[in-house]
Amino acid sequence: MTANSKIRVLVGKPGLDGHDRGAKTVASALRDHGMEVIYTGLHQTPDAIAEIAAQEDVDVVGLSILSGAHMALFPRVKAELDKRGMGHVLLTGGGIIPLEDMEALHRQGYARLFGPGTPTEDIAKWIRAEVEKRRGAEGEQS
Repeated sequence: MTANSKIRVLVGKPGLDGHDRGAKTVASALRDHGMEVIYTGLHQTPDAIAEIAAQEDVDVVGLSILSGAHMALFPRVKAELDKRGMGHVLLTGGGIIPLEDMEALHRQGYARLFGPGTPTEDIAKWIRAEVEKRRGAEGEQS
């Protein structure tokens, strides 16, 4: 992955949550900011999300959930990514997630989670800055 290559983002909808307007809006905004976006569609298993992320060699996995199952599903996605050697992937997401759960997920490896009403511009800028920071750190280690 070169420092100038496009940021590749997988937007996933784990579990039985049937609401995808927010995920599609974020995916579209990220594309508008020059990122390559893979959207998994609804009702994906953690295994399927991780497998798609591995096949697509993504830089970022962003999960969207409104069903309240984030504490069960987000850690399972991370575990599946780790099993595939993708522990380096930037993990983010959003939805209806209480602050205490956001903090717990942050401790488990989710860099940042966004709540409803977050401007898509803020999400895109944060992802770009975080990926560039990580790519810079990788370059320093080479």
